[in-house]
Amino acid sequence: MNRQPIFRKQQLRFMILNLIAFSIIFTIFGVIIFQQVQNTLFLKTDDDLLQAKEFVLSEDFTTIRSPLENGPELGPPGGINPRIIVLNWNAAGDIVNEDQIGTWLYESFSQESILNIENLNTITNLSVDAEYTYRSLLIENDTADGEIAYTQLLINIDGEQTILDNFGQLLIICSLIFIVLSISASYILSKKMMEPIIKSWNKQAEFVENASHELRTPLTIIQNKLELLLMEPQQKIIQKFENIALSLSETRRLSKLTSDLLTLARADSAEIQLDKHPLHVDEFIERVSVPYIEIAESQNKTLQLDLHCKTEIQADEVRLHQLLVILLDNALKYTDEEEHISVKTYTEDQKAVIEIRDTGRGIQKENLPYIFDRFYREDKARSRENGGIGLGLSIAQWIVTHHGGTITASQNGQAGTLFKVKLPQ
Repeated sequence: MNRQPIFRKQQLRFMILNLIAFSIIFTIFGVIIFQQVQNTLFLKTDDDLLQAKEFVLSEDFTTIRSPLENGPELGPPGGINPRIIVLNWNAAGDIVNEDQIGTWLYESFSQESILNIENLNTITNLSVDAEYTYRSLLIENDTADGEIAYTQLLINIDGEQTILDNFGQLLIICSLIFIVLSISASYILSKKMMEPIIKSWNKQAEFVENASHELRTPLTIIQNKLELLLMEPQQKIIQKFENIALSLSETRRLSKLTSDLLTLARADSAEIQLDKHPLHVDEFIERVSVPYIEIAESQNKTLQLDLHCKTEIQADEVRLHQLLVILLDNALKYTDEEEHISVKTYTEDQKAVIEIRDTGRGIQKENLPYIFDRFYREDKARSRENGGIGLGLSIAQWIVTHHGGTITASQNGQAGTLFKVKLPQ
């Protein structure tokens, strides 16, 4: 199956999602910054307009001049900012203080028809001659003679508006640059995101391929032997003993393989939970090793215990038993007659250490980094002959890792292999 189109499609999907996420983040960030700058720029002008409104509605206010005209300052000091222009309107919508604001302002404001009572008591922006921008606040103003119906407070904000426009343009340019950079970042991130997926895909494909191969072999043998038995139904069991024995052997091997595969599958899905309890290391090692000492003697081999770990650890006894069975089984399997196996325990750096040494065939130095890989066998023909399928050490590593420990393999001097397991107390 060609996986490249699938990978490219998934990477493109990740890239688009990352780009959309970056774009949304930059857009929200830009809008927030723009609004904050706008509010900051108009904060002083709005405060001046509100203070002027209070002053106009106060009893101290009588009349006010335009800041463009000469004349005595009206009102108490600090009452109204000199930048503010005051327009008085009658109910008919005409300016009644033309003499105070000047002819040019009167004509400009009259032609623009800037009076809009819908914006009463609301600060708004308005434009005059499409060139000047003002901040405006319209309020009701009842005088004694009833001539003035509304008072409009205006303050020129051309400087602030120019800063805001320039900032907006700069923000747009920066956003475009960031979006372009986001495309590159999205591509890099999508590529990085695909790496573990591709790695997992390849490992899964390799796992399925190896598992299929390992399952096919015993099934083929069993099928062939059963077909031979069916071809000679009159034969006695003793005459077909070898075929039956081989079929049973392959059945046991198949059962162990499926059990190991199920263990690894559950381990990958985090379905298996460890049931940890206090466990005395030396007593446990001695109890598990007793049958293997007898097996070693029956095979003319030596298995010795050297136990010096007088401490307890928190461990899952069932899984730790499985770990020791794997390591001891490997040691017995790859040692010949008259050779030696030893199990040693001690404490180091507040950890319980278990060492299993053998003087058997050993592992080539260049192959040591791969022995914990699933289905890895240094000598595939010999391993299959001995019943090995390359899953035991993978399961052992999983058990140790989920106990918070480490497992390493190294050469045992001139001959054999040393497995060292460290488990926290």
